[in-house]
Amino acid sequence: QVQLVESGGGLVQAGGSLRLSCASSGRTFSTYAMGWFRQAPGKEREFVAAISWSGGSTYYADSVKGRFTISRDNAKNTLYLQMNSLKPEDTAVYYCARQNWYSYDYWGQGTQVTVSS
Repeated sequence: QVQLVESGGGLVQAGGSLRLSCASSGRTFSTYAMGWFRQAPGKEREFVAAISWSGGSTYYADSVKGRFTISRDNAKNTLYLQMNSLKPEDTAVYYCARQNWYSYDYWGQGTQVTVSS
């Protein structure tokens, strides 16, 4: 069983920065690609960013490209999302997830990010 625990969310003013972390249990973290998703009130969950198992490849939604950076530390079993130049529309609950082939099979409980204008 894999457990994913997000942290680092909070309240920040527009233009500010936050760094989210996702700690993974188990010994297989380094063999799976990982992703970040978010869900705003009244909206469907959407893809934010993904990273390959090695960290060598990254992918971003157009809405966050150039502002957010996904990274990982396989020695610490931890995934990160550095969020800069935050906008009110980035307000959402952010989730990390493990990619298994073409789907995501394990999810964290989420961390709230609120950006005030």
